[in-house]
Amino acid sequence: MPESTEDYRRYLDPRTLARIAALDLRARLIVEGLMAGMHRSPYQGISVEFAQHRPYVAGDDIRHVDWKVLAKTDRIYLKQYQEETNLQLICIVDASESMTYGSVKDAEGKVWTKYDHATAIAASLAYMAIGQQDAVGLAVFDEDLRRFIKPSNSPGHWKLLVQELSQATRKDKTGVGAVLEQLAEKVTHRSLLVILSDFFDDLSAIRRGLRHIRHRKHEVIAMQILDPNEITFPFDDPTLFEGMESMGKLMADPVALRRSYLESLNRATETIRHDCRGLRIDFARMNSSDNLDIALSNFLATRAASIR
Repeated sequence: MPESTEDYRRYLDPRTLARIAALDLRARLIVEGLMAGMHRSPYQGISVEFAQHRPYVAGDDIRHVDWKVLAKTDRIYLKQYQEETNLQLICIVDASESMTYGSVKDAEGKVWTKYDHATAIAASLAYMAIGQQDAVGLAVFDEDLRRFIKPSNSPGHWKLLVQELSQATRKDKTGVGAVLEQLAEKVTHRSLLVILSDFFDDLSAIRRGLRHIRHRKHEVIAMQILDPNEITFPFDDPTLFEGMESMGKLMADPVALRRSYLESLNRATETIRHDCRGLRIDFARMNSSDNLDIALSNFLATRAASIR
């Protein structure tokens, strides 16, 4: 007897996924959760384009009526769409040291990091895209572009991407802005670029990189991956904070720091969100403790609705 959505959704909680060593299994579970109860892929709206008009026939879905044509001609026509055959998706994954942070643990104490969350999203999107015969590529970076795999939709390509995500080392600082500028010159075919990062980088550099990519006519989705401790700063007792990416250590009273820290974090996030809005880039802040199928389906459904 098939499991209900509620039955297998328990496997999609980060605490459960942290126990699943194989990234490809994580991605398959997440995609199953995304598709559950949905008649169309949540990727719909990204991979379709207008083809032609046809006259309305009784019983047709009025959501596809072209109201502008109706207003001009007093005749009812429907918009028809066709699948794009050359969609190219490139997942750009931050593998810097700050992405190794994680506070979400399973019952056995295994940690689910921001990098785990980012790679699970990337692998899931790639799985869906290749399932639609779209080409998928991968860029892995820290302060520089460390690995670039050209887009392909060949049957074995997804396994190659997953293997690369599983093996990526995470040692250096974040250089989001500079890497985006590199990719703007490297990716010549118009693509959908999905950036998965905590965006802990100079905000002006990020802005320049995003502007460069949009100048090249790429569509962009920016997902900021943050740990719940980074979002709420729940610490109470005097704590030794160890900075990542060569930031050193600091003994501090978190209660005294909480307000200024949260203000700084939210201000930085809102700056990136504002810059993205101005460049017509979709932006979302992801909490690494959230169920991935729910978070992704909500975001993709919102994006599809805005495109329609």
